[in-house]
Amino acid sequence: MSKKYKAALVLCILFVSFFFAAALEAQSAPAGGSSAQRTETFPQGSTRGTAQMDGRVTPVQIPTIDVQIRRAQTGNEISFYVQLLLLLTILTLAPSILLLVTCFLRFSIVLDFIKRALSLQQVPPASVLNGIALFLTLFVMWPTFTGIYNNAFKPLSEGEIPIERALSEAEVPLRIFMYKQMANNTDYISLFMSLGKLDKPETLADVPTYALIPAFVLHELTVAFRIGILLYIPFIVIDMVVASILMSMGMIMLPPVQISMPFKLILFILVDGWGLLTRQLFSSIIP
Repeated sequence: MSKKYKAALVLCILFVSFFFAAALEAQSAPAGGSSAQRTETFPQGSTRGTAQMDGRVTPVQIPTIDVQIRRAQTGNEISFYVQLLLLLTILTLAPSILLLVTCFLRFSIVLDFIKRALSLQQVPPASVLNGIALFLTLFVMWPTFTGIYNNAFKPLSEGEIPIERALSEAEVPLRIFMYKQMANNTDYISLFMSLGKLDKPETLADVPTYALIPAFVLHELTVAFRIGILLYIPFIVIDMVVASILMSMGMIMLPPVQISMPFKLILFILVDGWGLLTRQLFSSIIP
């Protein structure tokens, strides 16, 4: 064996011996080190911590909920539970019912029509249009809501009338409003009365609410679509004029809507479109 290999072998043996010696010393040493080292590394002026809570500290009081399920003992309790279930169901469906029995349906559809007629995609957003329709509805329906509050909600909260009578009193202003809107066109009322095989009504009181509400919804849809068609006509004319001009100039690949939208916006602003639209909507509700 050459001297070079002998020297390399000796170095390897020394390195392995040194490694094993260091490992044995680390295992034999205590985990926390010597007391002198702990004293030197521990910060001066600090105190030992404790995990015990001071007796003067008041713990947080967490309330508990106890639910008991038992059978109803009397018929009054069963009736109360049924009334509570019906009340919760009505409260769940209340937003949809209020939107259908008011003029919100007409306002929201007309505003969406005017947005589409102006060829607007994102402006104004649908949430803004629904908010406008909601506040316009509150403005128009405020006398009706005031009658419901004075005749139904206020006496019920003061304990003067039961809940059954409060519901019947709340129906009266809404029924009057819906019937006034359909006074000139009672075809939908006759339609639902005939579908339900009901007798021909002599007065408004003879029309049940479950037949009056769908008739009112169809009437509002019809009126809203009529208004939307009238709003579309001038803007369609602008689209046709712009399209014919582009065709005559040979600009076939250019979308006519992209060119006609600024002209439609200018026309809408010059004639005060929002003011005219609001006046006509109010006139359609309150002549």
